[in-house]
Amino acid sequence: MLSVKYVYWQEGAFWLGYLQDYPDYWTQGESLDDLKEHLEDLYKDVTSGQILGIRKVDELIVS
Repeated sequence: MLSVKYVYWQEGAFWLGYLQDYPDYWTQGESLDDLKEHLEDLYKDVTSGQILGIRKVDELIVS
């Protein structure tokens, strides 16, 4: 099982969110559970390798 962090908030009647590593790609749901399902689908899409030009946040350790 894989753990992926996400950011979410409620705006009006909808829940919005994005994967922490892919902040350019947002999705929404009618409930928090619905949003989580959409986030899982989004993760599969952005990590599939079939979409070109996906931007990802990473960390650089400087010594």
